[in-house]
Amino acid sequence: MPEQEKKKILVIEDDRSLQNALVEIITQEGFASESALDGEEGLAKIRTFAPDLILLDIILPKKDGFEVLAEIKKDEAMKNIPVLILTNLEEVDNVQKALDLGATNYMVKSDFSLKDVVEKIRASMK
Repeated sequence: MPEQEKKKILVIEDDRSLQNALVEIITQEGFASESALDGEEGLAKIRTFAPDLILLDIILPKKDGFEVLAEIKKDEAMKNIPVLILTNLEEVDNVQKALDLGATNYMVKSDFSLKDVVEKIRASMK
């Protein structure tokens, strides 16, 4: 598939080993990917990379995932990008808050394998 036709995924995750694993599998699956280690860097990358989908952690340095999600959904240029939450936060109120802010899906890290995450990415891009 030519580079310009690849769907682009931005991974905003502060755990470097998980971030690297996600980027690796996303790339193996034929997507283009970029990553950011904190919320501020993530927002900057959204503007430069223009992803087709964002994989977002909630517990992040500088700006947390809820703040990042709120900014994405308020911005006319970014609001239609699907955002999948991938976090350790399992509490129902966190799930509800993310969905209320406009998240496409909410996944708790311990419940999903990397392959499951790729399946959710594919399903969210249809």
